[in-house]
Amino acid sequence: MSNREGGCLCGAVRYVLKAEPRPGVLCHCTHCRKQSGSLFSFNIVLRESDYEQQGETKVFVDTGDSGQPVNRHFCGNCGAPILVKIAAAPKHVVIKAGSLDNLGGLTATTEIYCDHAADWLAPVAGAARFPQNQS
Repeated sequence: MSNREGGCLCGAVRYVLKAEPRPGVLCHCTHCRKQSGSLFSFNIVLRESDYEQQGETKVFVDTGDSGQPVNRHFCGNCGAPILVKIAAAPKHVVIKAGSLDNLGGLTATTEIYCDHAADWLAPVAGAARFPQNQS
């Protein structure tokens, strides 16, 4: 596997994924929709030790369903969302897949918070769907 790379719109934040991420998750929750400015967020998860970043991000501290912090990292210059660190999953990072340079080979196998999805948005063929978080 070659390393995947990504970054923000202005180039101030760049990163390398040193391992292949798990299959992607589409999140329709209100918080991901508002952060992304879109109908959902395409997220990929990997171990934090497999993520290497150059450049600084700013952090918006949100609260997850668990009541624990969700740290939403974004470029302080262009505002592009980069990743999320969830206190309930301390050794992992959730990469905002739209920040990757190349989406080739990535798949979404799960959709979460489907009870918040736009009613006219078609489900991803073959993806498992959950009304809330996948628990």
